[in-house]
Amino acid sequence: MADSRRASFNKLADAQYIVETQSRVIQFLSSILISLLLTYLLRDESMVPPQIYVLFLLFLSIGLWVTEAIPPFAVGIMIVGFLVFSLGQPSLEQYDIDVVKFVNTWSDSVIWLLLGGFFLAKGMERTGLDLSLFKVISRRFKDNPTILLLALMITTACFSMVMSNTATAAMMFASLMPLINRLGHQNGYSKCLLLGIPSAASIGGMGTIIGSPPNAIAVDMINKLLLVDQSVDFFDWMILGFPVAIVLTILFWFLLLKKYKFDDHIDLADLSDPTVEKKPRLQYIVSWDSQRIVLFVLSTTMLLWLTDSLHAIPMAAVSGIPIVALTMTNIIRAEDVRSLPWDTLMLVAGGLSLGLAIQETGLMDYFLNQLEDLTLPMWLLLGVFAVITVISSNIMSNTAAAAILIPSAILWNTSNPIVLPLIIGLCASCALFLPVSTPPNAIAYSTGMLNQREFRYGGVIIGILGPVLISIWVLLMY
Repeated sequence: MADSRRASFNKLADAQYIVETQSRVIQFLSSILISLLLTYLLRDESMVPPQIYVLFLLFLSIGLWVTEAIPPFAVGIMIVGFLVFSLGQPSLEQYDIDVVKFVNTWSDSVIWLLLGGFFLAKGMERTGLDLSLFKVISRRFKDNPTILLLALMITTACFSMVMSNTATAAMMFASLMPLINRLGHQNGYSKCLLLGIPSAASIGGMGTIIGSPPNAIAVDMINKLLLVDQSVDFFDWMILGFPVAIVLTILFWFLLLKKYKFDDHIDLADLSDPTVEKKPRLQYIVSWDSQRIVLFVLSTTMLLWLTDSLHAIPMAAVSGIPIVALTMTNIIRAEDVRSLPWDTLMLVAGGLSLGLAIQETGLMDYFLNQLEDLTLPMWLLLGVFAVITVISSNIMSNTAAAAILIPSAILWNTSNPIVLPLIIGLCASCALFLPVSTPPNAIAYSTGMLNQREFRYGGVIIGILGPVLISIWVLLMY
């Protein structure tokens, strides 16, 4: 009986695999056909072959990112390969396009900046520094559940400015699940934690360039594609993103308190119990000395990033400090390096290559000429791009959404061309409507204590108030 049941399960799994594979193939071929059709309809006689190739690639990338016929990072690899193959043909030498530039995005300064952030996050995780800081916060505010909720959400947001929001949410939930399980999923405080932590993890990514890949894409395209005197460095972005992240986190905390009621005298013993969460994710023993090393490296790296305008050390070079120091001290080992989110870097590199191709082939200039006589009010452009960014980021990777929308925003003639890219980069972190919109949401949903409609509360609030607050703040700053 057991053998027949096992055979049935194997056949069912094989059938599901076949159906899923066929669906992906159909979606992939459909994306190609639709991209060919759109390219045929939109091209005109003034377009040269490189522009037509890049236009097709743009539509194909959008289709593949939306349908996820192949993983998002694979689309990034495909973009670079397609550009080298299509634009590197001998017959196109007359257009003088250096295809090496598209490959060099893999070593772009933004890639190194993100990689430095990944090493810092891994160092905090491996030494338990993240959990130690969490326990300090929880012990400090454990007598006041309301303030503790705010402290946990702000701590999550701040961690997400340095660490991956996925790793931050996973760490917080691992520490909080004993309390949530004891209270039960119907308890108002449990609901606040289950919804507040993933939202804060996503919102907190706005705070720094390394907090979220869309931020890095926005900064890179502003500094390289826009021919303006203004540039955005680490400190500039932090002045812009940090206040928005904190204000939105506090605002959502306040709204959670209004929606979910709970007793002010909740027993929070689990949070201060040192026997809870023995850090099983660590594979070797760490010490206070290791934590001090990571804290020193983190402080030094952040200080040099924030004072970029005061010294001659590029941000990408500063990223070498955690990479060298944490591996030299054996805090980060070979297996840790292999576990870093390299797929994110592949996706970002592909997005940068796509934006660069739009500029290098003259496709950007072509559309600028087409839009030269079309003037739209600034408030309308802000609203349209903010809404499209939030909607797109809810149904596809926010990194992919930023890679598509930021070059599109640069096409519009505005009084300050860096405003739209900044707004798009920040609004990409406001997508919280679905369990699959962000990895932190997926982690919260995987606990089985939330249903899909409960995410709509935060999704609608942050999806509306976030872009409004972001637009106002960016306009005030720039």
